[in-house]
Amino acid sequence: MIDIKNITKIYDGQKAVDNVSFSVKEGEVVGLLGPNGAGKSTLMKILTCYIPPTEGEATICGHSIYDDPLAVRREIGYLPEHNPLYLDMYVREFLRFSAGIYGLSDCKDRAEEMIKLVGLTPESNKRIGQLSKGYRQRVGLAQALIHDPKVLILDEPTTGLDPNQLEEIRSVIKNQGKKKVVLLSTHIMQEVEAMCTRAIIINHGRLVSDDHLGNITSQQLTEKFHQVTST
Repeated sequence: MIDIKNITKIYDGQKAVDNVSFSVKEGEVVGLLGPNGAGKSTLMKILTCYIPPTEGEATICGHSIYDDPLAVRREIGYLPEHNPLYLDMYVREFLRFSAGIYGLSDCKDRAEEMIKLVGLTPESNKRIGQLSKGYRQRVGLAQALIHDPKVLILDEPTTGLDPNQLEEIRSVIKNQGKKKVVLLSTHIMQEVEAMCTRAIIINHGRLVSDDHLGNITSQQLTEKFHQVTST
């Protein structure tokens, strides 16, 4: 579903992503783990066709990011690191608007379904600008899921959530991963352990580790992460 081959991105002579290759299939929740500045967000922007790579190729559900970017975008639900929202719109209004952009025929019903799914019901009658950071993050996740995409790309999806919200959203993401491809970025080890079936560690733009969590203990993963990111 996601196939990345030798992706490189160069900014002003510096490699933000350096010859990265991996694949992700349906039913996997893959954590893209690394310190701030490792290249995680850059790679996700490339996969969502927000920016082009300098070298390499990637396909989403068989669609090339070069040849058919519109088809790629239709297959993806994307929650960027800095969650862009229309702060003057009400929660329901925004989600119905988002559903309409994707051409859904049942915009009202789908918006209500997403409100319940991500736990927005208590705040659903408010303007987005009145919401806390955690609830804004929920709105962004609902928007990413509104068109039932095959692939979810989530950049730091639990930012700003309190402990109770964290547990709920982790559960939503894990459940979505049973029937979709999920690629999420984080620099927090516990996030990967709580949600993911596989962990990919990148540092200085390079892929340095790729392990299924069933094949590695939590302690081994933690040690590997600290070893890699301290170099």
